[in-house]
Amino acid sequence: MHELAETTETIADRFTRWCVAVVARLPWGLRRLVAPTFLGFALINSFTFAVDLLLLTVFHGWWGLPVWLSITIAYVCAFGLSFVLNRTFNFHSHAPVGKQAAVYGVVVVINYVAFILGVGSGLTALGLEYHLARLLAGACEAVYMYSAMRWVVFRRDPKSELAPHVT
Repeated sequence: MHELAETTETIADRFTRWCVAVVARLPWGLRRLVAPTFLGFALINSFTFAVDLLLLTVFHGWWGLPVWLSITIAYVCAFGLSFVLNRTFNFHSHAPVGKQAAVYGVVVVINYVAFILGVGSGLTALGLEYHLARLLAGACEAVYMYSAMRWVVFRRDPKSELAPHVT
């Protein structure tokens, strides 16, 4: 009797397969430049950035907390969510979560000081509306965070058989 091998495709697997398929269809040679993980990062972090802005609006716009505190609370919540979603859906990491979380924490602190407080609060202090200041800071942090997540936080060990083969 043959036992049928049962393969279960997870939502994370479907997300990755979809990102790979979309990147494969990009025009003008972009498929050679855009990694599926970059598309996944863009989708996940667009969602978590919307969560960040929503929380910023609640904390500052509705509850009247100071901008720096509102940015900080919203940021911590959004980046915690981003870590979990990127680890699971985008980078399919099976490495110990503790070490990755510690490295991610350092990456996030650098990002926070340089882009969120530096650019975001700085532009707000110069008179720019706080949502627009946060959007501009978000553009800067996106480049930094993708690079850090791909090549530092969730880097693959080339010797590991568990490393995913999606780039």
